[in-house]
Amino acid sequence: MTAAMYDLAIIGGGINGVGIARDAAGRGLKVLLVERDDLASHTSSASTKLVHGGLRYLEHYEFNLVRKALKEREVLLRAAPHIIWPMRFVLPVDRGMRPAWLLRLGLFLYDHLGGRDILPATKSINLRQDPRGDPLQKRLKKGFAYSDCWVEDARLVSLTARDAAERGADIRTRAECTGLDRGADHWNLHIRQNGETKTEEARVLVNAAGPWVDPVTSLYDRSSNAAKLRLVKGSHIVVKRKYEGDHSYIFQNRDGRIIFAIPYEGDHTLIGTTDEPWSYAEGPARISTGEIAYLCEAASEYFETPVTPDDIEWTYSGVRPLFDDHSRSAATVTRDFVFDYDNTGGAPVLSIFGGKITTYRVLALQAIRTLSDALNIDGDDWTKKAHLPGGDFAPDGFEALVDQYAGRWPFLDRSLVHRLVRAYGTDTATLLGGVETVADMGAAFGAGLYEIELRWLIDREFARGAEDILWRRSKLGLHMSHAERQAVALWFDRNLPPAATNPELS
Repeated sequence: MTAAMYDLAIIGGGINGVGIARDAAGRGLKVLLVERDDLASHTSSASTKLVHGGLRYLEHYEFNLVRKALKEREVLLRAAPHIIWPMRFVLPVDRGMRPAWLLRLGLFLYDHLGGRDILPATKSINLRQDPRGDPLQKRLKKGFAYSDCWVEDARLVSLTARDAAERGADIRTRAECTGLDRGADHWNLHIRQNGETKTEEARVLVNAAGPWVDPVTSLYDRSSNAAKLRLVKGSHIVVKRKYEGDHSYIFQNRDGRIIFAIPYEGDHTLIGTTDEPWSYAEGPARISTGEIAYLCEAASEYFETPVTPDDIEWTYSGVRPLFDDHSRSAATVTRDFVFDYDNTGGAPVLSIFGGKITTYRVLALQAIRTLSDALNIDGDDWTKKAHLPGGDFAPDGFEALVDQYAGRWPFLDRSLVHRLVRAYGTDTATLLGGVETVADMGAAFGAGLYEIELRWLIDREFARGAEDILWRRSKLGLHMSHAERQAVALWFDRNLPPAATNPELS
């Protein structure tokens, strides 16, 4: 073994991979994480953006998963109140669907399985009298309002990765693991980055490659073992805002599934999701015409004004890497995570299947505990009370923080300050630390995006291209013209060399 030996190498820069990297680095371990593309460039930026217990999983008897997720909602809310916040969900009662008594029973369990200190309890509502019933079809008379949380999913990944790096982890994006050699006491990882291939050594390997867990396994295990993944595509549509208010809707469908309609990016509504089988042969996940029709028809069953394909302004799709439990329907495959730990044929390897954004911290802790003997560490739950970068303020303190910074930088539009605090929390003060005039913000690209923010995201959040910023670390691309988006891409071409390596975090 060499001095450069890593304790732990992680393949995959989605939420599971960065969560494990953060937990391990916080314990003083020497950690390497490699991601072939950008952080959260696949599954972890294509979610429905919810930190939730998963109400529908109750009817599939996944009580353990729901309890685990419900307990995590307020843990994550306290850790990152800038990018996670409470949201009320309106569930209409509809004829021919689950009866009101069954919904009320499920919501009673939902309120009590995981405990609540911050989120309000479920209430019955009269949709004829409550303004939240106004956008809905008039046949809908009764409903329930319950609580979950919204999350900026890709920002959760980049902030978790940043926290891991600040604790000493080596985070490499645009770095593909092209080969794995398993020795008796360590792994050799062959990593291609910037046109060069280097070999790194690690005592333990974690395969957190999401939809590509099976292909990564095949790099070192060429046996004929059956694949363990069930790949399911989920797609969303973004339309012009369908209703006023900051609440969301959850609609029951005739096929037994549900969809959400959620306020999105100020003047839009997000509608999703679907469940369709997916295979590697299909290439990058994209929404199909059938999925578009499904989502439009399902939403139109409830909204007074129908949703049509012409209303769609953006779509996104992702692949869920679920553990294949041989369920007949993609909708009923377990959403809980499953570990495959192999420490008998040489250096240890832990492969991860499934998982949800809501339970990523618990998954990381369980992964560390699974590897505790191999890594010679204990399994204390240090992340439970640790803030993510910018999240060191009270869950109900967001507006006060906006007021504070708007007063400190009065020459900036309040809507810009609001967006910056939503993205960066208390780090907004550091980002704007040297700004005395609007000119100090640098070039303006539209939609409130300035050069100072681009440089921040490059220096601290591993951004390497326009898409990383416009569609993952923010959704500003949705608010910009084609010419404005092109200007951001041109800025990157001029200011960031193609072979640039990852930034050093300060």
